[in-house]
Amino acid sequence: FPFQLKAQMPGSTEELRCLQVINQQQEGSSLEELISNQSCLKLANTIKAYVATVTENVIRRSAVKEAQRSYVNTSEGQVPAKTAGKPSAHLTLRPQSLAQDGNSKRFGNLSQSCRHAIARWEDSTIHSHLQNITYRDGRLRVNQAGKYYVYAQIYFRYPSDGASARVSVPQLVQCINWKTSYSQPILLLKGVGTKCWAPEADYGLHALYQGGLFELKAGDELFVSVSSLAIDYNDAAASYFGAFRLDL
Repeated sequence: FPFQLKAQMPGSTEELRCLQVINQQQEGSSLEELISNQSCLKLANTIKAYVATVTENVIRRSAVKEAQRSYVNTSEGQVPAKTAGKPSAHLTLRPQSLAQDGNSKRFGNLSQSCRHAIARWEDSTIHSHLQNITYRDGRLRVNQAGKYYVYAQIYFRYPSDGASARVSVPQLVQCINWKTSYSQPILLLKGVGTKCWAPEADYGLHALYQGGLFELKAGDELFVSVSSLAIDYNDAAASYFGAFRLDL
């Protein structure tokens, strides 16, 4: 309480009397009519101003806490605190199975130039994360509609085991595909490159990056496909796939 009444000093008796008078007033009564002493009226008004300030601060803090709770509780239900925030995902490449059929039913018919879907991404390391986006079997599934920046980079690192190996993979193609309620996936982005590596090189190295902004609906899925799965996996910072929602 900010008002320190000096009980042991002259003049405090008047202040105490004023406080007693104020304390005895019934709710809704007018202090101006009941207190004729100007010093008592001044003290009463000072207390009223202080109480108003404290009340305003309490209301403001309560409003902030309520807004925070409303942010976590979405219209779809309770969202765990660890997943609260704007939808975003960043995945890193895992070793692929060379026997994988890129034209399998679960991915649909893909472009011939990048018909091998990447089915293995890492989503739980220090290089990767998921937030309000679902990942399963190579695909990111959007839970909230909106405009998303979608991106991917593949680090093509082919072992140069003779001339035949280099000739067998002359084209480097990377695609980002969009799966909607429509039966077949839609090609969103495509990156291409044709490289001729030096015969003495141990590896042929090349990275393809692409990204773009797209309007997505809840339930839409995204996945990456490439021209060949013969990618030497060795760097989580070089091959990745992700998306994040923008408020536009």
